[in-house]
Amino acid sequence: MTAPLNRPIRVVQFSGRYLDPPALKFALLLDAHPEIDLVGVLCEAAGSGWRFRLGELWRRRGLLGLSVLMRDLSNAAIHFLRGPAEAVSLRAKAKRLAAKIATVPDMHAAEVLERVRIWRPDLGAIYGAPVLRPALFEIPALGTFGIHHGRVPHYRGKKTTFWEIYNGEPTAGVTIQRVDSGIDTGDVVKSGEVTIGAKSYGRVERETQELGFELYLESILEASRGCARFSRQVATPRGRHYRQPSFADFIKLWVRVAGRRLGLRST
Repeated sequence: MTAPLNRPIRVVQFSGRYLDPPALKFALLLDAHPEIDLVGVLCEAAGSGWRFRLGELWRRRGLLGLSVLMRDLSNAAIHFLRGPAEAVSLRAKAKRLAAKIATVPDMHAAEVLERVRIWRPDLGAIYGAPVLRPALFEIPALGTFGIHHGRVPHYRGKKTTFWEIYNGEPTAGVTIQRVDSGIDTGDVVKSGEVTIGAKSYGRVERETQELGFELYLESILEASRGCARFSRQVATPRGRHYRQPSFADFIKLWVRVAGRRLGLRST
């Protein structure tokens, strides 16, 4: 533990090629919190805007990229229909946040590292960023936290919520960790789980995201107050690194989930 800051904690957010809806929501939560001073949001990409995002989704995920885009658009439409005033307010907040967002081609470039030093952050917060190197994640005085949607050390790597459902786990995990030079190997700050049961992948993903926001904010505030606790990960033979699921994997998951639901209904 460290001494409390007795002022708003200065946080820099590190994100990926663009702020997808969860990363944007996280940035807005940080920006709105009275005990947090969001000094900047860095995204690493060669471009920005919807055209760039569409191209990146197609390049990285092919047909799955289109499904991701359709999911985001449908969620936005549902959110607007359920609460038009709230949706308009959220859009206005996102526009105000734009002044703090910087898209750079290389997050580890010398001029970017200097910009982060000038911001004098107390803490770094990763949400959807590429793998960071120590030259960047060690700049914040209290280090850098990252969120991992999966239980560690059992589920490391990519899309582990998907693989937890695919493997028939009873719960899906969320982990806030202090970033180190490994992949999902940092000391655990906070962790939690949501039940899977017969829920759809989309529902489990939404629930883990909401739990993740809660745990992440708690972790940042505890770091600010000097009461954050860190637990080393314990190695286990069951632990492994998972890859990005393919389109065929999603079809198999759908078949597996359907089979489990039928099995539940027959008992």
